[in-house]
Amino acid sequence: MKTDLSPAKPSLLTFLQYFLIIVLILYFGQSLLIPVSFGLLISFVLYPICRWLEQHKFSRVMAILTSLVLFLTLTLLLVALMVRQFSLFTRQWPDLYDKVILLLNDAFKNVGDFFNVAPEERRNWLQTLLTDASQKILQILPRTVYNTSISTVLFLLVPFYTALILYYRKLLMTFLFQIFPGAKRQEAILSILQESIIAYYNFIKGMALVYLIVGILNSIGLAILGIPNAIFFGFIASILTFIPYIGITLGALLPMSIAWLTYDSIWYPLGIVGIFVVVQVLEANIIFPLAVSFKLRINALATITVIMLGAIIWGASGMILFMPFTAIFKLIADRVEVLKPISILLGTPEEIEKDHDGG
Repeated sequence: MKTDLSPAKPSLLTFLQYFLIIVLILYFGQSLLIPVSFGLLISFVLYPICRWLEQHKFSRVMAILTSLVLFLTLTLLLVALMVRQFSLFTRQWPDLYDKVILLLNDAFKNVGDFFNVAPEERRNWLQTLLTDASQKILQILPRTVYNTSISTVLFLLVPFYTALILYYRKLLMTFLFQIFPGAKRQEAILSILQESIIAYYNFIKGMALVYLIVGILNSIGLAILGIPNAIFFGFIASILTFIPYIGITLGALLPMSIAWLTYDSIWYPLGIVGIFVVVQVLEANIIFPLAVSFKLRINALATITVIMLGAIIWGASGMILFMPFTAIFKLIADRVEVLKPISILLGTPEEIEKDHDGG
């Protein structure tokens, strides 16, 4: 059902003005908007659970607390698994560090022999390189610790925002009804929100299953190759696939480097590439279509643009948040006639052909 919530389509200039204002608000308000955005997305996931609990004699407060505790417990279990795997990886780092030093020595020796550089001067080069790297790390470390502490404080607010959004959802709905008065518009808003929440909830459930299956397959493949900490690398690569086209490359680089340093052979990194390619083919053609019945489909150009825009405005948080919000916005644009051009811009050619065939 197409619904028009505004009297006329905005001009291109008006659209650009709105876009610029939104970007400025997002950039300067990120300290507030990032945790609120995470809370909003999590509330979308937890709302169907809360509603089901409320229908089964739970009070609103108990339903919210129960669903939030379940979500946090699952999250903490996943974090604990990754921390344990990372600790196993750090135990092997001294041996890997020694191999890195040997490789650097060999590289400097080859370069020195080629340019007729004396061994003493080569050692000075290597020492200077390591000293400069250490100094830069020490310079970056305080800023990194500060930014991490700020981010930790902000993310500790996410559960509170989630609980408050779920608790005051009727108040927020009333606010939207006041902005868009009229029975037809209010009915349209309610319908759009319900469909968006249900679609996004089903999508997140499906994607969680996809990440789980892909992580297991990656881990099995890496374990067969004998790569250390196969579970850690397998699930890191699986989680990074939320960044289309780029994430799988980032996820493969670390285990490829570890395999090369561990076995000193090019065949192991090539084997990792082969495993990840096979798993990605299975994910794209079998796992994803079966696990995610409702696809929030956005074309590749829009996907990459949104991810880069999110990185520019909000950094890593933007890369995570901008895609689901764009997908939700597309769900709304599909149902609002005035936003149809944006829906076409974000959509895929298959959707446009389907609409023309349906028409």
